[in-house]
Amino acid sequence: MGETEQRPTAGSRLGAQENAGISTLEHGQKPPLTPPGKLISIKIQMLDDTQETFEVPQRAPGKVLHDAVCNHLNLVEGDYFGLEFPDHKKMMVWLDLLKPVMKQIRRPKHIVVKFVVKFFPPDHAQLQEELTRYLFALQVKQDLAQGRLTCNDTSTALLISHIVQSEIGDFDETIDREHLAKNKYIPQQEALEDKIMEFHRNHMGQTPAESDFQLLEIARRLEMYGIRLHPAKDREGTKINLAVANTGILVFQGHTKINAFNWAKVRKLSFKRKRFLIKLRPDVNSSFQDTLEFLMASRDFCKSFWKICVEHHAFFRLFEEPKPKPKPVLFSRGSSFRFSGRTQKQVLDYVKEGGHKKVQFERKHSKIRSIRSLTVQPSEQHTEVPKQSSSFAYGDDNDAAAVQSCQQGKELKASVEDTGQHKSPSLKKSPKEGRKVDGAVVSAVEEEEEAATDRMQQNRPQSQQPSTAGSLTGSPHLSELSINSQGGPSVANMSLSPNLSPDAKQSSPLISPLLNDPSCIRTEEEEEVKKKRFPTEKAYFIAKEVATTERTYLKDLEVITSWFQSAVSKEDCMPETLKNLIFSNFEPLHKFHTGFLKEIEQRLALWEGRSNAHIKGGHQRIGDVMLKNIQNMKQLTIHLWKHDEILTELENGIKNSRKLETFCRDFELQKVCYLPLNTFLLRPLHRLMHYKQIMERLCKHYPPNHTDFRDSRAALAEITEMVAQLHGNMIKMENFQKLHELKKDLIGIDNLVIPGREFIRLGSLSKLSGKGLQQRMFFLFNDILLYTSRGLTASNQFKVHGHLPLYGMTIEDSEEEWGVPHCLTLRGQQQSIIIAASTRAEMDKWIEDIQMAIDLAEKSSDPAPELLASSPPDNKDPLSVSDCTSLPAGLISDQRPVSISCICWYRMQSLSFYDILQSDENQLSGNLLRKFKNSNGWQKLWVVFTNFCMFFYKSHQDNHPLASLPLLGYSLTIPSESENIHKDYVFKLHFKSHVYYFRAESEYTFERWMEVIRSATSSALRTRALSHREPHTY
Repeated sequence: MGETEQRPTAGSRLGAQENAGISTLEHGQKPPLTPPGKLISIKIQMLDDTQETFEVPQRAPGKVLHDAVCNHLNLVEGDYFGLEFPDHKKMMVWLDLLKPVMKQIRRPKHIVVKFVVKFFPPDHAQLQEELTRYLFALQVKQDLAQGRLTCNDTSTALLISHIVQSEIGDFDETIDREHLAKNKYIPQQEALEDKIMEFHRNHMGQTPAESDFQLLEIARRLEMYGIRLHPAKDREGTKINLAVANTGILVFQGHTKINAFNWAKVRKLSFKRKRFLIKLRPDVNSSFQDTLEFLMASRDFCKSFWKICVEHHAFFRLFEEPKPKPKPVLFSRGSSFRFSGRTQKQVLDYVKEGGHKKVQFERKHSKIRSIRSLTVQPSEQHTEVPKQSSSFAYGDDNDAAAVQSCQQGKELKASVEDTGQHKSPSLKKSPKEGRKVDGAVVSAVEEEEEAATDRMQQNRPQSQQPSTAGSLTGSPHLSELSINSQGGPSVANMSLSPNLSPDAKQSSPLISPLLNDPSCIRTEEEEEVKKKRFPTEKAYFIAKEVATTERTYLKDLEVITSWFQSAVSKEDCMPETLKNLIFSNFEPLHKFHTGFLKEIEQRLALWEGRSNAHIKGGHQRIGDVMLKNIQNMKQLTIHLWKHDEILTELENGIKNSRKLETFCRDFELQKVCYLPLNTFLLRPLHRLMHYKQIMERLCKHYPPNHTDFRDSRAALAEITEMVAQLHGNMIKMENFQKLHELKKDLIGIDNLVIPGREFIRLGSLSKLSGKGLQQRMFFLFNDILLYTSRGLTASNQFKVHGHLPLYGMTIEDSEEEWGVPHCLTLRGQQQSIIIAASTRAEMDKWIEDIQMAIDLAEKSSDPAPELLASSPPDNKDPLSVSDCTSLPAGLISDQRPVSISCICWYRMQSLSFYDILQSDENQLSGNLLRKFKNSNGWQKLWVVFTNFCMFFYKSHQDNHPLASLPLLGYSLTIPSESENIHKDYVFKLHFKSHVYYFRAESEYTFERWMEVIRSATSSALRTRALSHREPHTY
């Protein structure tokens, strides 16, 4: 018998080693014997729409065919994919890997089997191979074209723009129009072509690998991502659709998800004829019955869906492949079906062993050849997660770009030969057995008290699109399902080839701080990194700060122009005049700053050399861009002057309408509203001060003879003029907003917000009473001092115990008289109280502010009006200092942001109005690497610092933070030698036992983060801004 002819595969034509794919067998275990016999030809349609023909023995199990396809593609992470074909009833089913192919595909000559994605992971950052992500991107493209992945026009256009970027490269209007005319990604594409090109324009310099990553990042947030609907009916006969995902079983009505059953809640899945049954675990808080029943079209449909559910549960929830059940001696009851193949954890573990050489692969229709990274040593544990636009701006080396025209479409035949141990006898043996795959780090779960793990599942009102990864928090095997692989250096001096994944040397910015395993290890090769080049001048990082903070500012504007406006339009609760007043003044600002951000990002792309344009020609500056836009911004001053009226009218509307008050309160509970609603209304004025601060820093940096100095000075003069005009108005509005915020925190007040009242300081002090020192919360205004205790209400408000008018008050030192450190007596005309601070510095701040307030009260010559609805005796509801332990000192993941008053109460801190004004200027955004005290790995996060708090995001594109860290009371230091943090630009935040390390990308960003965080963590005597001002009027 002659030898079977060996035909070249797509991988071998590109010079790749033969790859056995991922074996589902344990070490030392032999594959099932495949009887030699007649070969049958099976046509496989790939995700790029090409067809390949594979020959397998007649009695070979499905796994042989699946392995042959993975080997043909040189696909390492093949377990995420499956083979789908129509059965004899024209119903699409998955190929069973254990059953013989011939018993499943009865007429192979007339059947085309599809190679498609079967298991969609919760986070595509878990996909280590660029090829795997490319195939996932092709699946998204296919689902869009077939109408399976439904979304709004904006999301659709954004998805297609990333597909176009990966296929034809940077934006060119003529080429774009020709390409879109020839390629139809969705039906009725013509209506979206302008929007697609507008988005494509923003992807300048993005490589195909980066485009794939961005495409998957957007797609995974869509409700229909990875969803295949199975028609069914509930017990009442209502038509619904069932689906299964990595999180559990989903119920849809049309294309809208109406229910979800997490795997942790499901006790058993079964089917009986046409009935699909879900048995839930007992839950006293649940309104569901113990067993849910759904009726499907036929028994075959029902069984097919049950099988898919079993496979998804095993793949995402189990640590290893389930063992087969022993065969019954007499009868068999029920189905013998079981999941066959590696679980997701096993795939990640296998990829972790890493060290194999990667090869090129072809992208159909793409002008750019993708090349996987070179051989890595076994000790190097790198991932291939491409960078996002939010990542550290490491320059790309455009000279390394290789362009190749990929012409495919011809049907190929690939006969499969013998491969020895890991393959059936019909597959060609690989020249090197046991080839390792990409390195990734998988470490055991290490629970951190700082990581709040229930944020994603909290039942709270929200309008944002749900994230697939979010529901995993109910899983006991969460760490295995959300494992991130990290590796390599993230030092600032890095430059990457456009065809290599930048995050091969960084952790993914998409790993949630709530879902992350904090003990991940990063292996770093800093000597190699130092050879790389990217912009290092201070002006570049100042320009980058403009871009990163502008992204956050634009997101804050969208809270009003998009989220709030959308919510208002659905509820008839706001007068039309108020709607027009708010949105007619915010929409022009949003439109202007959208264009401003694009211009800044394009300039940074030229500066870094990330675009295809020439970078020689004065692009390494930012003053001209700032001058042009600040001059244009002056035309919007009319809208900024309206913010005073907007704030006042909104508060009046809330005061006069219970419906509007309830609506605004509910909106503030949404995740996207991470700050008080009024704070977002003040953001445009805060931003002006930030521009002024940035331009001052830039002018201080430049020498007078620098080419950018003249434009920078002119821009500074323009913005200084704008700030001077609006500054007084901003202070008045800030005070007005703070009074209304405090009004929500206090119980027992009739008229806190009155004309002329100014907030000065709030904080926690001890008050001496008959029962000793009792903790009280004090609120100091320019005419009155309130003292309160923590209420026992569900809203955690402060209950007012009493008040002292400042008119005629005196301050006396009482340490010797009462024997209490840092103690003083406040003597009013009708009442005196004795208070004590925790430190001398804290007491000095209170003395300074109280004395200033007394002076202001004396000048006004008006006694304070009656303030309290009732003044309960001070001995009611006493609360000692030992009771104050309920606020988490670390990361907070609550339904509503914790108020500043609560933080000051629990951390025994105080805060002045001057501090608040300083915080408005000291806002910062950007990427930081974070490390916990007991972990070895650095995790990349998008961090926003504002309102005395750090907010953590997966990326700058996220609509809401995953967690927050209030910094009042924290200490800011640099790690000592004993802490073994041998990295540059690292600072440390600690409060009691809570310790966090953060790492910046450069000396400039390190200094900026230190500067703004110090403003929230350290306190000293300050020159008051209120002492020389006239009282506010409204």
